[in-house]
Amino acid sequence: MIKAYTQATFIFLFICFTAVGNYVFAQSDTAIDKRVATLLAKMTLDEKIGQMNQYNGDWDATGPVTKDVGNKLDEIREGRVGAVLNIMGTAHVKTFQDAAMKSRLKIPLLFGQDVIHGYRITFPIPLAEACSWDMDMIEKAERIAATEASASGINWTFAPMVDIARDPRWGRVMEGAGEDPFLGARIASARVTGFQGDSLGSTDAVMACAKHFAAYGAAIGGRDYNSVDMSNYTLWSIYLPPFKAALDAGVATFMNSFNDLNGIPATGNSYLQRDVLKGKWDFKGFVVSDWGSIGEMINHGYVKDNYEAAQVAITAGNDMDMESRSYINNLKQLMADGKVPVSMIDESVTRILRKKFELGLFDDPYKFINAQRERTSLNRPENVEFARDMARKSIVLLKNDKQVLPLSKDLKTIALIGPLVKAKKELKGFWSLDVDPKENVVSLWEGMQKQIGPLTKMLYAPGCDITDASRIGFADAIAAAKQADVVVMAMGEKPDMTGEAKSKSNIHLPGVQEELIKAVAATGKPVIVILMAGRPMIFNWTADNVPGILYAWWLGSEGGDAMADVMFGAYNPSGKLTMTFPRSEGQIPIYYNHYNTGRPALNDNDLFYKSAYIDLPNSPRYPFGYGLSYTTFQYSDLESDKLTSTIKDNETISFSFLVENTGKYAGEETVQLYIRALVSQPLRPVKELRDFRKVRLLPGEKRRIVFTINRALLAGYNNNLDYVAHPGDYQLMFGSSSADIRLQKTIQLVN
Repeated sequence: MIKAYTQATFIFLFICFTAVGNYVFAQSDTAIDKRVATLLAKMTLDEKIGQMNQYNGDWDATGPVTKDVGNKLDEIREGRVGAVLNIMGTAHVKTFQDAAMKSRLKIPLLFGQDVIHGYRITFPIPLAEACSWDMDMIEKAERIAATEASASGINWTFAPMVDIARDPRWGRVMEGAGEDPFLGARIASARVTGFQGDSLGSTDAVMACAKHFAAYGAAIGGRDYNSVDMSNYTLWSIYLPPFKAALDAGVATFMNSFNDLNGIPATGNSYLQRDVLKGKWDFKGFVVSDWGSIGEMINHGYVKDNYEAAQVAITAGNDMDMESRSYINNLKQLMADGKVPVSMIDESVTRILRKKFELGLFDDPYKFINAQRERTSLNRPENVEFARDMARKSIVLLKNDKQVLPLSKDLKTIALIGPLVKAKKELKGFWSLDVDPKENVVSLWEGMQKQIGPLTKMLYAPGCDITDASRIGFADAIAAAKQADVVVMAMGEKPDMTGEAKSKSNIHLPGVQEELIKAVAATGKPVIVILMAGRPMIFNWTADNVPGILYAWWLGSEGGDAMADVMFGAYNPSGKLTMTFPRSEGQIPIYYNHYNTGRPALNDNDLFYKSAYIDLPNSPRYPFGYGLSYTTFQYSDLESDKLTSTIKDNETISFSFLVENTGKYAGEETVQLYIRALVSQPLRPVKELRDFRKVRLLPGEKRRIVFTINRALLAGYNNNLDYVAHPGDYQLMFGSSSADIRLQKTIQLVN
């Protein structure tokens, strides 16, 4: 009895202690606002401006480093810094927070980092993860990343990037979810939820940052940082939905973008920041500039100096200055000159302080600095296994003629050829963090070695380097291929060929890689090509002539094991493309949800005075939503829950149909619903993704899939930028990709 009583008492006290410790999480907005107001009243103008100032730490920079910044720790002790970035590890973070605790008001620092696709464990690049179409998996990947990052002292990530991207020449496509606003919005919400967890202030969560606001993905010519010119109709229909979804998911911060939009730099764009974000959308968090973007308005030619830049940026609604020193050096004088009211500064500081209170930093500035938690949270085995599963789900099977895949584990000889067969660090891709120099990244070679049968022999020949102009290695590659039963070729980009400031005019396979593929294929041996890259590439000869093609992107720490799982059939690939793959750079920008024209080409051979090329098919190499499986799926028996196909008022109508696995392997199918407004003013695209279901079926298994249609699902923006559903006829299209529609139905919407 005494033992039981003691245990019960302990549990009771533990619950009480936990409740007290988590009090800050449950504080009402009113309580936090009172604490913010009390602190704000104590602050000098210099201390307020300091909260709006963010510096890079003393580690690697993610942008041009500003020179002659003085001693950062001294400035922190003086209360002249509100946040820092690029500082990792509890010991390192503690040094900076110790300095903040020596300032007059002891206002804690925020610690930001670009945790883009994992922290200690590297997950697939975001564009690859998007191809899983699996929101639960994507959310969990960010949950793990947040757990690891927060255990290392970080409390703010500059992710997710939710820019819609329709131009694969743009290097930053690798950071986003692709070309579609509906899918982009769903993924944005999942990522924010994953990063921020149940609530800000939890020690396993970090503040998320929706970036880059806005339209950065539409940079002209695919050149990073370039101008953007578009109508408000396109802005609201295509580029803003993922940002609104991030906001609705509770995202703590926004980051503005480097581009100008219709002649106004985003950093100084009042329409975006004041009218839309903080006005119409009522955003309560704060806006941070991108690296140096306030000062870069001088280069734009929009302002003449940092003094004017600071005035324009804060007036437009930018709250924190990342690394340009425009605010710290000019806001006090701007206020003295009567050009910036103190109320504007107070508003920004209030927004920043509110997030620090929500994180619980005022109650415990060191709550994210726990060396024991850091040691036990990184690289957990269950999280490594999850990374492998996430990687497998990100792989897209582009071609599988004559069922060349999956491979038998009992083949006598497999030749592995190509510059990326034994690649390790390259598999992490761009925007990965070198948290641990001893990190074990599994190569394709190692992954396949683990799974082959005891009598199988593996041969290796690189054939060429990634950017090689030399063919000197071809002979060894051909010799290896001739000895093999099957050839696996690992080809693609270097990680630094895709990412920020990595735009390319030529997105073909680099160097002589495709020539190597031709030479090996000429041996007559079955060839499977695995392509690793951060963007859609062009590889027309390979697409036409090689029987098996897997697009593996950059899969992260467990990439080699994941590729081997797919190669040998331990996992049936289920990925679907979220960006259209062009046949030529001349087709770019290319995307599925385009408008029709007065002279639409009906097919690739319809050329006479039509909206078509005379030297190239209109169709892409691989369309949005495309991805094969080792099995096949049949759609049939479309039914409705109503006798009529008319919707009025707040009615709904449900359509269901059977999806059957008609092949030999268990597999997952992503069933996609597209709509088309047959008559619309203004115009609507020829197809718009509006829903999807991911279903796993055993061989021979059938399942009825249900989609419910209502007015909101059919809605779009009108000329007044109101989101409304116009009366009229709508075509519903159910399919396996945007170009593979299996079932259709027309319904009518009436007032």
